[in-house]
Amino acid sequence: MLTQRSQRWRERRMRFVPAASEIDPRTLSVDVIDTCRDAAPFVRTHHYAASMPVCRLAIGLFRNGSGGRSELAGVCIFSVPINNASIRKSAGLDDPRSACDLGRLVLLDDIGGNGESYLVSRAFRLLRRERPGIISVISYADPIRRIDADGRVFLPGHVGALYAVMGSRYVGRSASRRDLLLPDGRPISSRAISKIRNGETGQRYATDDLIRAGASPPQFGEDRADWLKRLRNSGFLQTRRHPGNHIYLFPLTKAARLAARKVPSHPYPILDRTCAVGDVTALPLLAEAA
Repeated sequence: MLTQRSQRWRERRMRFVPAASEIDPRTLSVDVIDTCRDAAPFVRTHHYAASMPVCRLAIGLFRNGSGGRSELAGVCIFSVPINNASIRKSAGLDDPRSACDLGRLVLLDDIGGNGESYLVSRAFRLLRRERPGIISVISYADPIRRIDADGRVFLPGHVGALYAVMGSRYVGRSASRRDLLLPDGRPISSRAISKIRNGETGQRYATDDLIRAGASPPQFGEDRADWLKRLRNSGFLQTRRHPGNHIYLFPLTKAARLAARKVPSHPYPILDRTCAVGDVTALPLLAEAA
């Protein structure tokens, strides 16, 4: 599979750069970075979701900056999997600690088209060095085109062409679900909703995120589940069906490759460039999640 363009970010705005544009490796380096001090601010500033997953390891892409200083130009986040069941289903591994998700991949919009593969390939090596117990990486591609209230596309949807180019295994789709969407089209993770509803750690940040997006604050003494229901009934939160993300697997060791044999492997999905809304996958490839 060949890619013709690469997705880039700056201050939560997406743009594409030609895949034929190339980086100069002599001006770049990749290294482990601090999650709280370096990775989280970068991701929240530039990624469309403006959120940070639970991090196992953060890797930074650095370039030569002014005055001879290095400048952070990209971040790769290896995160805790969505749930333990995904480890066995997508990687064929029994130990939930033996795999992680590629939770965020964010490069600035002036990095060349092959910057992702440069960063991710080196990030895998650092992951093996720093977290030797992790032997597989699972990555997801969201194929749904996201459009804000003004009709502007802020996330075009993708089918994981980068992961295909890097030789991963395509193992199918995640289960279909119902997304809760903010007025600007951003989806709210089911984990954030669970934290709010159940009063779990992190619920204050998730609540503040809704309020910053324009939600009316909870009334004094109002149960958080009732507050979420009120936001849905008022139309502030809208529900929309999602057919499931595409799932890619990167086995990093021989043992991981052997375990991956338990998982079905499918042809890579194809991008439907004529699609203007919804799922940009050229269907009927796995149109319905099993």
